[in-house]
Amino acid sequence: MDLTFTAEEEAFRAEVGAWLEANVPEEPLPSMDSAEGFAAHRAWERTLHDAGWAAVSWPEEYGGRGASLFEWLIFEEEYWAAGAPNRVNQNGLFLLGPTLMEFGTDRQRERFLPRIASSRDVWCQGWSEPDAGSDLASLRSRADRDGDEWVLHGQKTWCSRGAFADWMFGLFRTDPGSERHRGLSFILVPLDSPGVTVRPIVQLDGETGFAEIFLDGARVPVEENTVGPVHEGWKAAMSTAGFERGLLLRSPGRFSATADRLIELWRDNDEAPDSVRDDVVRSWMDADAYRLLTYWTVTRLAEGGSIGAEASLNKVFWSEMDLLLHETALHLGGVTDPRWIDGFLFAQAGPIYAGTNEIQRNIIAERVLGLPR
Repeated sequence: MDLTFTAEEEAFRAEVGAWLEANVPEEPLPSMDSAEGFAAHRAWERTLHDAGWAAVSWPEEYGGRGASLFEWLIFEEEYWAAGAPNRVNQNGLFLLGPTLMEFGTDRQRERFLPRIASSRDVWCQGWSEPDAGSDLASLRSRADRDGDEWVLHGQKTWCSRGAFADWMFGLFRTDPGSERHRGLSFILVPLDSPGVTVRPIVQLDGETGFAEIFLDGARVPVEENTVGPVHEGWKAAMSTAGFERGLLLRSPGRFSATADRLIELWRDNDEAPDSVRDDVVRSWMDADAYRLLTYWTVTRLAEGGSIGAEASLNKVFWSEMDLLLHETALHLGGVTDPRWIDGFLFAQAGPIYAGTNEIQRNIIAERVLGLPR
């Protein structure tokens, strides 16, 4: 792995930094878990798209910039260092988009990707169900085939951005005689369809970052809205999970920027005990280690490799690092800064979403270390 940036990459970084300095909103946008904030974040995504920064590593014909994954990492470092807004369409940009590039048809890519890049369509994820969270293969929602259409029945829950999203991607059992991960299909569902009911989940702060989605006879076309082969959706879903856990959803720039803010907070606190100082040092080291690991992963991808079960290692690492970063900040007096409070509350969910860390450790033991079940 060569960490020396080329002249072209340095020029790319300078271009990104200059644009962000000129365009990042001076004041934080309202919470994207509110209707007002969701609209404001969608407008910001459109600003990014119009300047070619919404999906920098996507092909230009799909609304991207055609940049390399290394340049995407540079963009992310500059983006988070500039204090730019959170990405309201991260499910579409970082999860569904790459999945469509790998498993979608040409027609699906042409239809969906440009609308994702511009955030004309904002997506939520339909994985979890009331009795199928970390054990996704036990899901009960089904899609019954009726000619050229799927008829959907069931319930999805904890759908991030679901309260205001336009579309949902999710897994449904399409082979009624199948069990576990067999006989599932990856299906795209417009949330304004008849038979779809979206019920926002109100959080402790009164906002709605999630939703329950009920499907009672909603119909979608089989050919147009099924990603990958019918009954073989598990493979596509695991690819999506790999993007979520291993690379795209949580870029190192996010944590490096947080670690730098933590260093500033520690320097402003003359009475910090040695134990907290040690946590500050550990936090910064962990963030830098994650940055180096991600560059190694991208190097491997550039050489024709893929993201496998080791994505679970990444997920455990970044979720627990995020907790340490924000817990340390609160010990240093960060309770007076809403950014630290919001970050701390969100970090509590890290060991749960994208697959609980307990399940990830099982995957690591079985698929990475080769230990018996």
